[in-house]
Amino acid sequence: MFDIKNIIEPKTLEEAIKLKGEKPRFKVIAGGTDVLIKLRHGSWEGLDLLSIKNLNELDFISKQEDGTIEIGAMSSFAKVHRSELVDGNLKALSEGAVSMGGPQIRNMATIGGNVCNGAVSADSAPSLFAFNAKVKLVSSKGERVVPITEFYEGPGKVKINEDEILVSILIDKKDYDGAKSHYIKYCNRKAMDISMLGVAAVAKVRDGKFEEVRIALGVAAPVPVRCLEAEAFALGKAVTEETIKAIGKEAVKAAKARDSWRASKAYREHLIEELTLRALRKLVEESGE
Repeated sequence: MFDIKNIIEPKTLEEAIKLKGEKPRFKVIAGGTDVLIKLRHGSWEGLDLLSIKNLNELDFISKQEDGTIEIGAMSSFAKVHRSELVDGNLKALSEGAVSMGGPQIRNMATIGGNVCNGAVSADSAPSLFAFNAKVKLVSSKGERVVPITEFYEGPGKVKINEDEILVSILIDKKDYDGAKSHYIKYCNRKAMDISMLGVAAVAKVRDGKFEEVRIALGVAAPVPVRCLEAEAFALGKAVTEETIKAIGKEAVKAAKARDSWRASKAYREHLIEELTLRALRKLVEESGE
């Protein structure tokens, strides 16, 4: 059924890094929910796999001394959603995690795999973009940390070297502390569908004004995008219905929507404006302003 030539299952991260350096052609597989679909459809043939599913050292969610929240690459979507640390500080990411597939998929699919897959429809991506997340990559040559906004290269493509493994995702305290967040996924149907559009909003509201707003979109361009024009427009503005509507209109400027069999360009742009508006209303309500 699956055209797999070889599969290696290292027992430690150190071993995995060594093997990836020696066998760069081997494709890393985590939960396998995306890789197996591509194999089944014939997108990949004669594949060599390096499975990291047994690396429990990458299955964690923790807070560092400086307040940085670190999520191990092997953390499942179910674990991300159930984490009190995530739900209490990164609500949009928790909401994105529970919107992904059904229970069986969420128990298998990992956040690291979701990011490395590079899909513009990835349910974790908009929230991670809105939280200014960074990815930690390691190889036998060392470690590097890359902003997630620079990690996505194109549809299904990320900037990871052949000898590297993504080990965790980092979110600084300054990017979530005192902020409210919300994620909205829009689909053609409610039952385990791929996102037609995803909107994540993060906002800090103080004294009736938007102190900071971050908005990210999925499936609005070839890669997830931040709505920089809308964010700049919102800064310091009074929290009113008129302001929120205006921010929604500004958010459309970041999109590079196109017509497809799933939705027209016009419909996607309408969704961006409307869902941004709804997300911000929710944040304002939760902030008590």
